[in-house]
Amino acid sequence: MSYVSCALRAAAPRRLPAPWRSPRPFSSATGPTAKKSVPYQKTLKEEDSGSREPSRPPPPSAEVVVVGGGSLGCQTTYHLAKQGITNVVLLERDRLTSGTTWHTAGLLWQLRPSDVEVELLAHTRDVVSRDLPEETGLHTGWVENGGLFIASNKQRLDEYKRLMSLGKVYGVESYVLTPSQTKDLYPLMNIDDLYGTLYVPKDGTMDPAGTCSTLARAATARGATVIIENCPVTGIQVRTDDFGVKRVYAVETAHGTIQTPCVVNCAGVWARALGRLAGVHVPLVGMHHAYVVTERIEGIQNMPNVRDHDASVYLRLQGDALSVGGYESNPIFWEEVSEKFAFGLFDLDWDVFTQHIEGAVNRVPVLEKTGIKSTVCGPGNVTAPCLLASSGSSSLPPGMMLGGGCGRELAHWIIHGRPEKDMYGYDIRRFHHSLTDNNRWIRERSHESYAKNYSVVFPHDEPLAGRNVRKDPLHEELLRQGCVFQERHGWERPGWFSPGGAAPVLDYDYYGAYGQEHHKDYTYNKLLRDEYTFDFPPHHDIIKNECLTCRNALALFDMSYFGKFYLVGPEATKAADWLFTADVSKAPGSTVYTCMLNKRGGVESDLTVSRISPGDPASPLAPAFEGDGYYLAIGGAVAQQNWSHITNVLQDMKLQCKLLDYSEELGMMSIQGPLSRVVLQEVLDTDLSNEAFPFSTHKLATVAGCRVRAMRLSFVGEMGWELHVPKADCVKVYRAVMQAGARHGIANAGYRAIDSLSIEKGYRHWHADLRPDDTPLESGLAFTCKLKSSIPFLGREAVEAQKAKGIFRRLVCFTTEEKVPMFGLEAVWRDGKVVGHIRRADFGFAIDKTIAYGYIRDPAGGPVSLDFVKNGSYELERMGVTYPARAHTKSPFDPDNKRVKGFY
Repeated sequence: MSYVSCALRAAAPRRLPAPWRSPRPFSSATGPTAKKSVPYQKTLKEEDSGSREPSRPPPPSAEVVVVGGGSLGCQTTYHLAKQGITNVVLLERDRLTSGTTWHTAGLLWQLRPSDVEVELLAHTRDVVSRDLPEETGLHTGWVENGGLFIASNKQRLDEYKRLMSLGKVYGVESYVLTPSQTKDLYPLMNIDDLYGTLYVPKDGTMDPAGTCSTLARAATARGATVIIENCPVTGIQVRTDDFGVKRVYAVETAHGTIQTPCVVNCAGVWARALGRLAGVHVPLVGMHHAYVVTERIEGIQNMPNVRDHDASVYLRLQGDALSVGGYESNPIFWEEVSEKFAFGLFDLDWDVFTQHIEGAVNRVPVLEKTGIKSTVCGPGNVTAPCLLASSGSSSLPPGMMLGGGCGRELAHWIIHGRPEKDMYGYDIRRFHHSLTDNNRWIRERSHESYAKNYSVVFPHDEPLAGRNVRKDPLHEELLRQGCVFQERHGWERPGWFSPGGAAPVLDYDYYGAYGQEHHKDYTYNKLLRDEYTFDFPPHHDIIKNECLTCRNALALFDMSYFGKFYLVGPEATKAADWLFTADVSKAPGSTVYTCMLNKRGGVESDLTVSRISPGDPASPLAPAFEGDGYYLAIGGAVAQQNWSHITNVLQDMKLQCKLLDYSEELGMMSIQGPLSRVVLQEVLDTDLSNEAFPFSTHKLATVAGCRVRAMRLSFVGEMGWELHVPKADCVKVYRAVMQAGARHGIANAGYRAIDSLSIEKGYRHWHADLRPDDTPLESGLAFTCKLKSSIPFLGREAVEAQKAKGIFRRLVCFTTEEKVPMFGLEAVWRDGKVVGHIRRADFGFAIDKTIAYGYIRDPAGGPVSLDFVKNGSYELERMGVTYPARAHTKSPFDPDNKRVKGFY
């Protein structure tokens, strides 16, 4: 019998037994080893008759074909059937769960630092613990033994306190325990190094085989679903329609072809290969993921599952034993994913796994003398369910515990065109198309995601992997001036400016793994680590100076990462009327802030749309076109999502117009502040007075001999102009503006300042306080909707219906007198009851207060009127502590909008 302590000794390099002496490879191209035992009494492979024939012949057609019979495939199929789809086919190349699901640990933790994921987890838990047993009379294998998160430092405990506050919003019972309380709950635990723990009594464990078999039975019992095993997909037919749109037509298998308009890629590790069959690039990497199962441990029965994040280890209760696993910084990549892999495992590499043994023995010392019953090393992946019927698709790890929620959302997406919840964090459109087939970027980001899976989620953290992929024309200029960059959509965008000088982002070093030399004296990384806190960050005063310089003089913001699209053609106005909530069909020279909605009235985007006249074919500032033209400026982090949304609408409408992407050809600078007119008048050859250049207008002008498009707009609540500049001229224009502004106190400023300035003014940030599950009426953007006109627009019927029925949740601005840092996810209390949570928060330096925006509901179920907002007494709960707050129905800064119009 092997013991955990033996494994520790065996893994020491100078004491390795013969089979493990060779160095561990960076990656593995080998196939699975012989079958091994796993910690479940049965798997679905036990029912395998050994036949390679399909379990039933494929039908000639289906409404939806789901590919992959693992957790997500079964959940999606079940929810499609439950939501009324009458002809669903699930194709599995081997047997259900045979890929990565069969050996998964099956842990379900209810609390994560995301409101959407808390909701998805809650649904998964409901499905396995309540819905399936009620529908089928079968037990899924759900075990509710509770969950315990371990904190061995202050930052980790602070994160747990944040989770506890969020849990109160969703009714998730949780408790922050002291070390001694933790010892009472889990007597075998070492508490010498603990700061505390987070205990969630109703967390638990799912059984993969039991869950998937029950899902399959529940789906087929509705008479609408066909599940076919031993039926690998060999091709996906994609045809181009009369309007040039590629659409899925059929799925080819080794045993016949199924005609279908919709394929759902739930193939796990094989999702990338399946995506290629339809011409879709799925950014995914397979890796080895391992755990060991111990022999019996006296006293472990009924103990909660444990996550010791700082040791990067989990301890899963397995009857009277434990499964021990985790996430290491040097995982083995599975380079050549075998098409024939099924119910197989790899040899466990103890060099890699040792760190988890060390963490487990430290946390539960009895493990040192406990035998190891079996080792489990199978393929893990950054799972990518992908809806191939349209350009809308989803990516990255739902995992088994999120499978129920993700399966329901995928089903809703297929049936209604969009998911019900904000699933942007799982949407492949959150990646720019240039990244999804960039192997370096995929490999680096996948590694970092895996290695940091248990890291504290700090508010201002940035990736070190996959950097410097997209740089704007001012990148080197700003880097020399101390710019600390953020990464968004592959772009390097300015975050803030360090007085300490240049802080370049270096090539990814894999955190010193795989023989890579770990960067020493890495300035950029040190600046990031300095901000690993839930208090005000050490660079708080630098951000303050950038903000107040903008408020009192002027600042220049490089916003070149913005998406810049032209919508042009004979029917461009017809398309614009339908796409945009505001009336944008004005005279050339006008600029309008507007939203785009889905048919449920949810906000898919907020952007500015400028009416333009045809220009020079060679100029990116004004392309030549016939008909009408509109210039769209969109936040760069969501440019791909916007492109896909607009393209889908145009394809459905079959209009004579084109969408052109000029994001790479144009830079964008925003000069904002009370002195912006004085400075820009020195360098622009056009009159900038209120009369000649009013707010929300634009003109072509010249700066330093360079042609630019000047727009009078503001994202920060000050008088200012944006300069949209051909990339070759950006440096010249930038230097001219900075030289003219030098004697007026101009300063560079970054997006950390924009975050603070914009929330102070009450401007929304899409995917923060504005999402696809929020409507304009709920978010205070009713003014963007042309409801007084008769012009139809996408989502109008839903908005009008909501207006007639009443608004049952509303976005509210809060401020606190006490200067406490808030970042979002704080609970909102009204008259002693939880009514919502904060979506976005920051510090407003001009008003010298913490500002937070969150959606609230009436606990009695009534509409949330402005009177309801005004008449309540509010508190915001941060890390278990409540702070008195004031609710505002107007922006607390410049509520009359005088400054943006030039009145100071």
